Amino acid sequence: MASRRLDKTWVVFKSIENQEHDRCVDLFMRPDCTFGFEEFRRDVEDEGRWTPVSYFSGTVFSSEQDAVLAAKGAIRWFREGP
Repeated sequence: MASRRLDKTWVVFKSIENQEHDRCVDLFMRPDCTFGFEEFRRDVEDEGRWTPVSYFSGTVFSSEQDAVLAAKGAIRWFREGP
């Protein structure tokens, strides 16, 4: 999914949706080999477009595992399982 909040040089390597398919977490890697994540929502009034929910994408993690753990700590539905 493309978002203005995610830099075009970042590679989204995993996109995980909740069971209702109206929330998503993107995990990405930057060119400097750091990692990050962002949460999105998709609502009818937005014509089905994915819209960023928070400002998590600016936080830098040294590993994919650290980014996933931080996402689970910050996003309840993701922590409880998609």
